[in-house]
Amino acid sequence: MKEAIVRPDLKVDIVDSEIPVPKDDEVVTKVVVSGSNPKDWKRPAMSKQAMNSGDDIAGVVHQVGRNVYEFKPGDRVAAFHQMMAPGGSFAEYAVSWAHTTFHIPNHTSFEEAASIPLAAMTAAIGLYQRFEGLPLPWHPTAKPIPLIVYGAASAVGAYAIKLCQLSNIHPLICIAGRGIPFVETLISPEKGDIILDYRQGDDQLVADLHSAVSKVPGGKFHYAFDAVSEHNSFQNISRVLDTSTGQITLVLPGKDYSAIPASIAQTTTMVGAVHADMDQRQFQKATGSRTGDTEFGYVMFRFFGRGLAEGWLRGHPTEVVAGGLGGISGALMDLKEGRASAVKYVFRLEETEGVERYRTN
Repeated sequence: MKEAIVRPDLKVDIVDSEIPVPKDDEVVTKVVVSGSNPKDWKRPAMSKQAMNSGDDIAGVVHQVGRNVYEFKPGDRVAAFHQMMAPGGSFAEYAVSWAHTTFHIPNHTSFEEAASIPLAAMTAAIGLYQRFEGLPLPWHPTAKPIPLIVYGAASAVGAYAIKLCQLSNIHPLICIAGRGIPFVETLISPEKGDIILDYRQGDDQLVADLHSAVSKVPGGKFHYAFDAVSEHNSFQNISRVLDTSTGQITLVLPGKDYSAIPASIAQTTTMVGAVHADMDQRQFQKATGSRTGDTEFGYVMFRFFGRGLAEGWLRGHPTEVVAGGLGGISGALMDLKEGRASAVKYVFRLEETEGVERYRTN
């Protein structure tokens, strides 16, 4: 099979590799479309290691391990590949664990499906596993819960808004820039949702946030989902988040967040938790529970599949990058330079030189 190996300088080598064989609890999928994420350039660049860094899979099941009971060859699926493990999505065939694989309906394109796994699960973990007190989508709240979404036009931010809509979490204070027209399609102004433009500068943004908090029920912000976690995002949030009850979750591990007051509860949302529980609040150890982020991931991925089938969940807008695997290098450079706004870059494997065209069953 053809596989793309991303070098630390983001140049890509397309090599011939063996088709992976699934372990007992794994699924091997023939990739029709691969998604991409900012981490796909960050991992090889920062680790100084060449790798197949893709994690968003959409395609048709090729082979399953002996313990897999939900999937069979020929099933249309999307999946989240385990980061840093062999078998990434920048290849004709990719590997995922069964619990991070989910069925997609016939009316959902592979392009749309490829926009979902990593970003949507990051949003879900942040909202429901890292914050304390937010209602799950199948038990929506009837009372106002103000929440800040910083980076609202990003895929993670947009999925956070979509999940908040299902949980009836409002008013949403959404912070965006070039992607504001897209964010306008996601929010509910009649429930108090607003959009603030960070391009006006930090001081103006903070002033706008102070103005917004004066108008929300209770006059306090208790929750902030920082889908940016750099460029002064968390510093700006910290100036308006309630210092006694505030909670903020961030998406970039290993950064210096000391600017956030110690009285504000902070967590880091890492989507890799669905492959290895990251019990930041120690609730599992405290209660002796045998369930956690892994089981949450299992449930939510199937929830996403149902949402696609029923029509109350949609993927993120996508842009198909020409050339299949041959287009990865340019797309990752665009991600690094911040050229993508309100869009996911996806790659059709059949456009790769030397790869046969995908045919439906």
